Amino acid sequence: MDNWFTVDSIDNNTYIISEYKHWEQTHAYLLNGDKYSLLIDTGLGIENIYNEVVKLTEKPIIVVATHIHWDHIGGHKYFDDFYVHQDESKWIDGEFPLPLSLVKEYVQERCDLPKMFNIDDYQIFQGTPKKLLKDRDVIDIGGRCINVIHTPGHSPGHMCFYEKNTQYLFTGDLVYKGMLIAYFPSTDPEKYLESINKIAQLPIKKVFPAHHDLNISIKIIDDIKDAMVSIKKQGKLKHGSGVFEYNNFSIWI
Repeated sequence: MDNWFTVDSIDNNTYIISEYKHWEQTHAYLLNGDKYSLLIDTGLGIENIYNEVVKLTEKPIIVVATHIHWDHIGGHKYFDDFYVHQDESKWIDGEFPLPLSLVKEYVQERCDLPKMFNIDDYQIFQGTPKKLLKDRDVIDIGGRCINVIHTPGHSPGHMCFYEKNTQYLFTGDLVYKGMLIAYFPSTDPEKYLESINKIAQLPIKKVFPAHHDLNISIKIIDDIKDAMVSIKKQGKLKHGSGVFEYNNFSIWI
């Protein structure tokens, strides 16, 4: 299928690679430095994201995942060097918390799949990371330094990536317009709130989410924080409390 990926530029050295034909509308981000290019997430793995990336850079590519969920590591198989958070290293080494059969259902759900795509061939990526990341690590790609912020809650090793010079924040599944997920057994609603509080302290000019609408205000961070504080005061910041609806997002706990 032509145009599976949609590519947009943030600036001369930063790009968004989106998959709008699937309901999750995933976004990967390519940051080009003087020495390396950093690819944040690799999407669904339905089509080959590498073919798009090499149109945008000639530098060696380092791949990082905001977290090890199937829709963020689908294209890892096309790259040699990838980093993960140390708390999710086992997930990418055969201990992914969801069965392949369920993931295949998610892949096909509300998706205009390419004609040549065969769901029977789909696998959850496994591999050995070149490096394990932790909170406050810095990834230097030459002329650009990207700060690792450990933001657990949606998953144990979830990370946001922050560039101080541009004040760009890449939020993964911690912040976006839509249904925020904190109900899976592997999620932690209390840590989710702690992570929101953590990024709310940063000077941010632009938020870049991993899903859905890219027109997202930095105000959404405070809105999510206020919502979760309110839920906590009600004694409902715990699994099984249900879905809480707000203007630009909802929270499933």
